[in-house]
Amino acid sequence: MTAIAPSPAARTARLGLRATPQQEAVLRRAAEVAHKSLTDFILDSACLAAEQTLLDQRLFMVSGSQYQALMDLLERPEQANDGLADLFARKFGQDLRRGRRW
Repeated sequence: MTAIAPSPAARTARLGLRATPQQEAVLRRAAEVAHKSLTDFILDSACLAAEQTLLDQRLFMVSGSQYQALMDLLERPEQANDGLADLFARKFGQDLRRGRRW
C-alpha cells in the first residue's frame, strides 16, 4: 500500500500540529534517514497510518479454509441460547442492584 503523495503544487490544505521537543527530534531524524522533507515524512506516515486504520475496519485477511469455516457458521441455522436471551432481557445494571457483578 502506498501513501497518497500529490505534487507540492497540488497541496492547498493546511494542517497544524503541536509536538513535544522529543517528538520533533524523532520525526526530524526519521525524515532525514528516509531522505524526505519533514512535511513529506509526516504526511506520508500519517496517510499510511490513516489508510491502514480505515482498511482495518473494512478488510479481514483470512485463508480460504478460514473463510469457508466462517461461511459455514453464518449459514448454519441459529441455535437458542438461554443465557444470551436472559442477558438481553435484563435492564442495564440489574445484577449490580442485587449485589452481584457481571
